[in-house]
Amino acid sequence: MGLTKLDKAAIIAIKDCMGAKPKETVLVISDVNKREIGLALFENAKRLGHESLYVEMKPGLVNGEEPPKTIADLMAKFDVVLCPTTKSLTHTNARRSASKKGTRVATFPGITYDSMVRGLSADYKKVAALTLKLKRYFEKTKIARITSPAGTDITMNIAGRKVIPSKGLFHKKGEGGNLPTGETFTAPKEGTANGVFVVDGSMAGIGVVGKTPIKIYVENGLATKITGGAKAKKLVKMLEPFGEKGRNIAELGIGTNHKAKISGLILEDEKVMGTAHIALGDNKTMGGKVNVPIHLDGVILKPTVYFDDNIIMKDGKLLI
Repeated sequence: MGLTKLDKAAIIAIKDCMGAKPKETVLVISDVNKREIGLALFENAKRLGHESLYVEMKPGLVNGEEPPKTIADLMAKFDVVLCPTTKSLTHTNARRSASKKGTRVATFPGITYDSMVRGLSADYKKVAALTLKLKRYFEKTKIARITSPAGTDITMNIAGRKVIPSKGLFHKKGEGGNLPTGETFTAPKEGTANGVFVVDGSMAGIGVVGKTPIKIYVENGLATKITGGAKAKKLVKMLEPFGEKGRNIAELGIGTNHKAKISGLILEDEKVMGTAHIALGDNKTMGGKVNVPIHLDGVILKPTVYFDDNIIMKDGKLLI
């Protein structure tokens, strides 16, 4: 039997993206909803000759919820950990401490068959080159401003903040990120974002926004008012339990994956070439000061992005 499209995507993830070497051990953490993808990664890790383990937990309720302690402990014992799960394990202490011990962790939050096959067919050398180029622009910038046809106009200070290139090649000890991937992002300085951003692509935990965008008003680094239709109300409800920390402007990112499409799955949507995204909630994972178990990205279509006085993206076209 030949390799399926899913097998091919799994092999790219393990071999190319994670750079797993023959003697390295591979742990796959999944849940009942993502079993098809979890088992494909596990079977192909074995096919590639790795000592592998598959563990399944019950789906988390929110992105950033900690996995059971036994699973958290296991993560630190493997060379490579792959997490195709319903909810994201990226912004968890379990993931952070495994990375600290040198484990390379790839998270696939909410992954679907289609987005796995599509997003992992990209040329990751090309994705990596663009992602790293963007990183250099981010690092030279003090004030970022984003505008869009839907009404976004927001500024934030990113001076001196850590810039993370999620380039899809995680080959060094402790490296990691999402798969499929392709984005460069940073945590703006707490308290500095002001303006409004209009989510007209998709919103984490909600999906494709559709005809009624979500309008998020921001004052001194916090989302103070959220308007729009039923989806805006849903977002307000999701953020409620977390108070002020949940409304922190946590991230500014720009997508760099030429194969990704807006699908309603934030994992893929925030990587789409020609989009920008702004997240609410936790930024501890990306070098900020806010540690809260929620992180929700909102994708902005056709943005114009100013880095100080340079326009680096015009109406969704990268100019670098």
